[in-house]
Amino acid sequence: MAEKNKADDIAKMSFEAAMQELEQIVAKLEKGDVELEESIAIYERGEALRGHCDALLKKAEAKVEKITLGADGKPAGTEPLDVEN
Repeated sequence: MAEKNKADDIAKMSFEAAMQELEQIVAKLEKGDVELEESIAIYERGEALRGHCDALLKKAEAKVEKITLGADGKPAGTEPLDVEN
């Protein structure tokens, strides 16, 4: 049950809040003075945060549109961004 609450907590986070916590986790792990069990736990949370940030970025990319230009060089409209390219 505690794992579900942690996942729900992350799912509600903004991109900025998740990135900030992820940066703190990375700094803590890089410092190297965390006990093994805590290292594993915060690494797992970091992975969940990374996944959440990745999903939010993909969602934002899907909303981005690129402007198409007409034959006269003026904006003619928009079309969905081709995320694959």
